[in-house]
Amino acid sequence: MNQRHQTTTKLAQTAIFAALCYVAFAFLQIKIPVPGGDATSIHAGNAFCALAALILGGGYGGLAGAVGMTIGDLLDPIYIVGAPKTFVLKFMIGLIVGLVAHRIAKINDSTDKKYVMKWSTLACVAGLGFNVIADPVVGYFYKQYILGQPQQMAETLAKINGAATLINAVVSIVLAGLLYNAVRPVLLKSGLITKEIRRTKAV
Repeated sequence: MNQRHQTTTKLAQTAIFAALCYVAFAFLQIKIPVPGGDATSIHAGNAFCALAALILGGGYGGLAGAVGMTIGDLLDPIYIVGAPKTFVLKFMIGLIVGLVAHRIAKINDSTDKKYVMKWSTLACVAGLGFNVIADPVVGYFYKQYILGQPQQMAETLAKINGAATLINAVVSIVLAGLLYNAVRPVLLKSGLITKEIRRTKAV
């Protein structure tokens, strides 16, 4: 597969995962109203962002999550003002999951199912753990300094959002890990995941 074809395939896969992230966020969510007319939610969007990063790599996976869930924000009058924050944070989830899974653990090179399960789960923990901390912190400063909300209101919303983000993270880690390890054998057979062959020089 030449480089141009490979890039086109990756972009097509990224678009599919962006659609999945949007659907999971927009339709598989429990919206929780909070003071000031705002809202937070329990949703499955982050799971598909992490899954995309496990399958496609950090850059493409992060882009899929960022685009899919940002579109979800833009189409919802309550979330629309938070769309820039969503884009950055979801992209970072993908980058971190991809970094741990592919650059550190190199899961595509392994045939050990336990190794892959362990490191795909740890990758999700790293990416979604980052989000548990970053989402409420970034949200606090974003709401106070960009949207101009009073400090006390921004603090209250950050605490509520932090609790919802933690629940989302736990659900997403389990869901993404199970889905990835369930579909991985099929993806290997179809060539959508390719093992890298390492060559060593004779001494």
